[in-house]
Amino acid sequence: MEFKRTSFIYTIFGCNYVDLHDKRSPFSHTFISGELKCSATVHTLFLGGVHVALKIIKNVEKYKEAARLEINVLEKINEKDPDNKFHCVQMYDWFDYHGHMCISFELLALSTFDFLKENNYLPYSIVQVRHMAYQLCLAVKFLHDNKLTHTDLKPENILFVNSDFTMSYNVEKKREERTVKNTGVRVVDFGSATFDHEHHSTIVSTRHYRAPEVILELGWSHPCDVWSIGCILFEYYVGFTLFQTHDNREHLAMMERILGPVPSRMIRKTRKQKYFYRGRLDWDDNSSAGKYVRDNCKPLRRYLLSEAEEHHQLFDLIESMLEYEPSKRLLLADALKHPFFERVGFGEAASSKTWEANRDISR
Repeated sequence: MEFKRTSFIYTIFGCNYVDLHDKRSPFSHTFISGELKCSATVHTLFLGGVHVALKIIKNVEKYKEAARLEINVLEKINEKDPDNKFHCVQMYDWFDYHGHMCISFELLALSTFDFLKENNYLPYSIVQVRHMAYQLCLAVKFLHDNKLTHTDLKPENILFVNSDFTMSYNVEKKREERTVKNTGVRVVDFGSATFDHEHHSTIVSTRHYRAPEVILELGWSHPCDVWSIGCILFEYYVGFTLFQTHDNREHLAMMERILGPVPSRMIRKTRKQKYFYRGRLDWDDNSSAGKYVRDNCKPLRRYLLSEAEEHHQLFDLIESMLEYEPSKRLLLADALKHPFFERVGFGEAASSKTWEANRDISR
């Protein structure tokens, strides 16, 4: 789908369109009226028979510069993946309207986080996790192959193409539960994506999905995305965040509780020596914070919900993604060959197949 920039602006600002978020005015709506309250807002529009998402960036130079960088990444993605085979959101066009940068995208549905939240944090089934994981690995491998690191992978930035669902009643738990019909997903939000040759900010990633090399300021590259994917797959499987913290020292303590000690090489190399004492994490297990970590974290394999082989395969994959040392962390090319994905044919994973019929009920 293509829009000519001049006609696209005319279509939006010169003709009637539908703003799906404004029920009071289904045909005509004043665009960019009033003050934008945050750095960007997203509107859903009906243009030329097609629904699109329009991201409007506030007319502030630092936000506009960030938008230009994001557009540069999105144009690279479009160039390298014109047929949209690699599960990254497709940008249709962009333009500047009275200082507001505007970017139009394919319209997607709920994020994988929002669906989880609206479903009372009921985990996704192992079959659904497998399909979403395969697409995510494929998408991020595509970015890495093109010398890009996303740097902000999280369930909020992975959107369903269609989040329609079926509803069933769980008699045992006395609640209604949703099952998404179609687990086709797209990776979105390239505002922090960084090319290999560009300056790398010291701190990247949303806290819960941040790799140890970032916390320890050891430098980062593609492997930090792989760590984030490992955290995401765990969250899909159990329904909650693996590292629920906002503090660096506590974050490292959680890692040690779940994954074992931080490697001595990383401890020796980091400038953040304040977190360590005599080559070990400086952490008091008997403090209130220590009790919190002890009560809320446990070795990774103890989170398994089933002893079935495919569950162990998933955790083997996650463990390989949560390797402390970036140089030893699983490459996504190898991840795609992991036994966990043996049941996924390439044609299935590359399409928006409905997985409801294969829903795992042994959770």
